[in-house]
Amino acid sequence: MHDKKDESVEYWIEEFLTARATRKPSPHTLEAYRRDLRTVAALAGETEAAPLPLDALSPRLLRAAFARFAGARAAASVHRAWSTWNSFFTFLVAEGAVPGNPMPAVGRPRAPLPQPKPLRGEDTPEELLAAVAQAAGRQRDPWPERDLAVLALALCAGLRLSELLALRVASVGGRAGERRVEVAGKGGRPRTVPIEDGVDRVLTDYLDSRRRRFGARSVRPDAPLLVDRHGEPLRRGGLQYLVESCYRRAGIVDRVPRGARLHALRHTFATRLAEDGASAAEIMRLLGHASLTSSQAYIEVTAGQQRAAVRSNRTNRALAGLVGGRPEVTGAGG
Repeated sequence: MHDKKDESVEYWIEEFLTARATRKPSPHTLEAYRRDLRTVAALAGETEAAPLPLDALSPRLLRAAFARFAGARAAASVHRAWSTWNSFFTFLVAEGAVPGNPMPAVGRPRAPLPQPKPLRGEDTPEELLAAVAQAAGRQRDPWPERDLAVLALALCAGLRLSELLALRVASVGGRAGERRVEVAGKGGRPRTVPIEDGVDRVLTDYLDSRRRRFGARSVRPDAPLLVDRHGEPLRRGGLQYLVESCYRRAGIVDRVPRGARLHALRHTFATRLAEDGASAAEIMRLLGHASLTSSQAYIEVTAGQQRAAVRSNRTNRALAGLVGGRPEVTGAGG
C-alpha cells in the first residue's frame, strides 16, 4: 500500500513520465504527455480537494473533464489527450495503483484523417528536380547527383526520412526493367517499391559520381546508400538540411507546407498516385501505411480538390447564376 502522499494524481503522472522516458521519446513528445495529463487532471480537480487523489478519477469525473477539455480544442488534440490518458491508466493498472482502466467509459473521440501536405503548384516537383540537377555556383562543394538521388527516392518512391537513412547500396536491385528498392519500413514492416528508368538512371549517376569521389570501396553493397560530402553516412539533421537547401536553390520555399520538409515529397508522391487513379490498397502498399485509413486520406483530398476545381469553373458559376433565382418548374413533360 502506498503512502497517502503517493496516491495523488500528480505523483503518478511523474512516475508515468519517468517510465516513458526509458523508451527515449523526443522531448517534444514527453512534454505533450505531461501537458495533456496535467491539463485534464486540473479540469477534473476543480470539484475535488487538492491534491487530487488517484481514486477520485471516476468515469463520471473524467467524462466531465474531457467535455471541458474538448470545448476549445481541435479533434486531433482531444484524441491525442485521450490516448495519453489511456496509456496512463494502463500503466497504473500494471503498477497495481488502480483496479481497472476507466477510459473506455469516457468515450474515445474519432481520430481525424491526417491531412496530406504535398508541394503546392502543379509543376513544382519538376521545377525542383530541374533546378537541383544543375550544380549551383554558390555551393562550396556541389554534388547535384547526390542531391537529385535523395529527391528522386522521396518524390518517386515515397520514402520517409528514416527509410532513406536506412538504405544500403544493395537495397537497390533487380533486373533491367524490373528495378526496385527494398525498404526497411516503419514499425518493422519491410516493403518493396518499384522504380522506373528515370530514378534508376539518377541512382546510377549518383553511385558513379561517388565512386569517382571516394573510390570503389565507397559503393560496396553493405555501405550506406546516402552519404555526405565527406563520404560519411548522412544523418537526420544533414538530410533535412540538404532537402531545405534544395528548396531554396529551386526558389520554391513558399510552396512547401509548413512543417512538412522532406515529408512534403512523400506526400506529393502519394497525392499523384491518387490523382492517377491508384486505389487506397495500392497507396497503402507503396507507402508502407499500417492501415487503409491513412491511404484513403490522399484519395479523399484529391477528390475534394477535383470537386473544388469543377466548382471554380467560370461556366459552372455562370450557369448557377442563371438558374439560382428561377422558380422551380414542376409538372413539365420530358
